[in-house]
Amino acid sequence: MGFLRRNAGRVVGFVVVLAVLVALGNWFFVTREGPDRELATDEARFLYGSVGTEAESGVPFDMWMVLPELFPEHLAGPGGWESVGLVWVDGEETPVGITQRSIGTLSRAGINCALCHATSYRLAPEDDPVVVPGGPANRFDLQAYLRFLTAAANDDRFTAGNFIEAIERRKNLSFLDRLTLRGVVPITGKILRGQGKDFVWMDDNPDWGPGRIDPFNPVKFTLLGQPEDGTIGNSDMMPVWDLGDRPGGSLHWDGLNTSAVEVALSGAIGDGATARSLDLEYMDRLIRYLEELPPADFPYPVDDALAAEGREVYEAHCAECHTIGQGRQGLVFPVGEVGTDPHRAGMWTHAATEAYNNAFAAFEFDFDAFQNVEGYVAVELDGLWIRAPYLHNGSVPTLFDLLERPEDRPTEFYRGYDVYDPERMGFVSDIAVDPATGREHFLLDTSLTGNSNTGHLYGVDLSDEQKRALVEYLKTA
Repeated sequence: MGFLRRNAGRVVGFVVVLAVLVALGNWFFVTREGPDRELATDEARFLYGSVGTEAESGVPFDMWMVLPELFPEHLAGPGGWESVGLVWVDGEETPVGITQRSIGTLSRAGINCALCHATSYRLAPEDDPVVVPGGPANRFDLQAYLRFLTAAANDDRFTAGNFIEAIERRKNLSFLDRLTLRGVVPITGKILRGQGKDFVWMDDNPDWGPGRIDPFNPVKFTLLGQPEDGTIGNSDMMPVWDLGDRPGGSLHWDGLNTSAVEVALSGAIGDGATARSLDLEYMDRLIRYLEELPPADFPYPVDDALAAEGREVYEAHCAECHTIGQGRQGLVFPVGEVGTDPHRAGMWTHAATEAYNNAFAAFEFDFDAFQNVEGYVAVELDGLWIRAPYLHNGSVPTLFDLLERPEDRPTEFYRGYDVYDPERMGFVSDIAVDPATGREHFLLDTSLTGNSNTGHLYGVDLSDEQKRALVEYLKTA
């Protein structure tokens, strides 16, 4: 005791220095953020660039790469990451929508907007997929991806030793890399297990399936602290091209926001970025890219004469609600009027609106354009050909099916196949397994809650000739 009294100042100083060294070491080895990947074009930045998700919710990249190898039984099927619908373009370091950024001494994998907003299509099963930036990610099954990460993290084999062994079958690790992984693997497992607990509510609702998401219940229950309320927000992922043509209109399927800037920022936060990690300069550049990004052109020949007839049908029956600047386009239709499944519209609440508008008042950006209008937006139809399946919940496989009465629409069909059917205007939906890859497709059952294919009776009474002409014209939208 006498020694401590005599040397109290030195002991305190030593403790302070030690604490500083530990903090600096933690910053240098674990939390220090490095630069994003060097990407040459705005399109590449959209597909692969960071929006700030790596620090809080990212996985060390080498770990991420070997997860399918270590835990294949927890995947949706064979094929590694492609089994959950990730699209890997030849020559790229990561699949579309997966980012790579240095945090501490390790590179980490995160996600960005393109994970849900980049479409792929093939003209034939043997073709390589064509990636369309800004379109709805029709192949990607986000729910299967999240469930895989949770199951892997809860597996007893989720250990530093197993990851190091798997990674070293691919590349040489330095002593520092191995040391860092021994500290980071347990932390990553804890984060992923916590994420799994945040999404337990999904198990009480119908599965999303590829190309669909419940985008705002996770925000309600975690970020905004709203109580779990049993609502179902299952809906198709939306296109984000041509944002410059939508000033002032209601955005999202249910019109819950009127600002493209807020939609982009809230989307990045929904992906796992935080108010502090968001790169606002990058987000501004991303928004300007999306404002000018055109939809992809229909990749097949179009019968111009028939399309001209279809334009007359469109102008007479569709333009008032679906042509930008006309009549009711961009307005919110009450659920009772449009008649489509009501659950997505009922998911967003007045309490959530108020909470989100107040969530970031202390930061450089703030939200004030969230609203609760309880209906569905009459959306513009640009790039309609690649936005199948149709309706807000993706419950109708082709445009021809949408022009049928609900009782004549398919009650079950497969989602997740990206081979296109140019005649019916939609993706092939009657094949359970991709013959080229062996990937199993998701069977959507429209009798399940939230999956109803009813409503939108506009155009169902047209003649068969008018319907064919209208579909031909809409291939050019």
